[in-house]
Amino acid sequence: MSSFWTGRLVRLRGIEPEDWRAFMRMDSHSEHQRSADALYPPRSADGYRTWTAEQAAAQPVDDSVRLVIEALDSGVLVGSVSTHDADPRTGRFSHGVAIDDQYQRRGYASEAVVLLLRFMFGERRYHKCEAQIYADNEASLALHRTLGFIEEGLLREHEFFAGRHHDMAVLGVTAPEFAERHGLGEAPSGNRRDEA
Repeated sequence: MSSFWTGRLVRLRGIEPEDWRAFMRMDSHSEHQRSADALYPPRSADGYRTWTAEQAAAQPVDDSVRLVIEALDSGVLVGSVSTHDADPRTGRFSHGVAIDDQYQRRGYASEAVVLLLRFMFGERRYHKCEAQIYADNEASLALHRTLGFIEEGLLREHEFFAGRHHDMAVLGVTAPEFAERHGLGEAPSGNRRDEA
C-alpha cells in the first residue's frame, strides 16, 4: 500500500521530538538560516528539544503545516517544508522549503514541494501558491522556475540582513499550471498502480 506523502526520493512526515538534533544542525549554518527565514540567536539543546516536542504535539491551524522531509534511502531528516498565510477565501497560500546544506541539490526540495502542492491544490482546493525568494538566491529561483512558478514581481529592498536591505522576488503558480506539469489527484510518481 502506497502513501500520498511518499515520492521516489522523500517522504513527508510530521515532526517528532527526536528530530531536535537535525533542526539544531541545520540552524548552525547562518547562511542556511538566512535563506530559509532569518538569522536568530543561538538556542540551547533544551530549547530545540522543547520546540520539537511542541511541534510534534501541535495541530495544524488554518492549513498551515510544517513537515519533515525524510530521505527514503537513509531515513535521515534532510529538511522541512511548510505552508503559511493560507487564505481559503482567496484560494491563496505561501510555502517554504529548507534543505540541510549537506543534502542540497539531490532533488529532495523539488519532490517535497511537489508533494506538498499536490496536497494543497488537489485535496484542499487552493488555487494559487506564492513564494517570496531573495532575488540573489539563484538556486531557489531556479528550483521554483523548474517547478512551474512564474516570476510576478520584485519587492525592492524588502528584507534586511547582513548590514543591508535585499530585494525579494515574488513567484506564483496556479493549480491549473501546476496540474499540467505535475498532476493532482493521482498518486505521486513511483507509486502509481499502473507502474507496478
